[in-house]
Amino acid sequence: MNTLYRIGQIVPSSNTTMETEIPAMLRAREALHPERFTFHSSRMRMHRVTPEELANMNKEGLRCAAELSDARVDVMSTACLVAIMAQGLGYHRQVEADFLRIAKENGSHAKVMTSAGALIHGLHKLGARKISLLAPYMKPLTDKVVAYIESEGIEVVDRICFEIADNLEVGRRDPMRLLDDVKKLNTANVDVVVLSACVQMQSIPALQLAQDQLGIPVTSTSACTTRNMLDLLGLKAATPGYGKVLDT
Repeated sequence: MNTLYRIGQIVPSSNTTMETEIPAMLRAREALHPERFTFHSSRMRMHRVTPEELANMNKEGLRCAAELSDARVDVMSTACLVAIMAQGLGYHRQVEADFLRIAKENGSHAKVMTSAGALIHGLHKLGARKISLLAPYMKPLTDKVVAYIESEGIEVVDRICFEIADNLEVGRRDPMRLLDDVKKLNTANVDVVVLSACVQMQSIPALQLAQDQLGIPVTSTSACTTRNMLDLLGLKAATPGYGKVLDT
């Protein structure tokens, strides 16, 4: 008998990617392993990736955590990296503590995480000390993301930001463009390339191709989110084709 796990995500209302990329990676895993997954989400209002809208969106997170705990999900995660990283260094730990409290108050035993914390988790799993990254954010928000990652002991050698404020437009960006974008990134002497630091900017069709092209590990926040979920559930990650973080 296959074990069934319920995957919960707290998703910005304009996010169109995490409810497709996370299931795609876990469905691919189902072809290799016995476990099965269902997918559940609760949404927070957000249209434009600005500090004001991100802060307002974060206020809805506890409601969403309560809703997902009602569904008795096995793991719940936020599905927006910059909303966490823009609030201050190490903030993902506070969010995770708040979610855990809400879940327990509701009688849920769900594991809790954030996509922001998942990127850090994945980079540490890969042994990354130096990285370069691509992001869709405006420059001030990208600077906050870089500072956040560096505060976790990982040097960001280079970054390119595409300065797209409209979150729907971020989700519509062709992920295969990343294969050309990454050629403009300084990847010399880095341990890992983050092809998409943003969970809304699609990446998974290009992950393995970029890794083969560069000859070094390539990942994205969505791939790291999947890895973190599997680690919390105590499941093997091994799902080739989505970069090294899911290939071990």
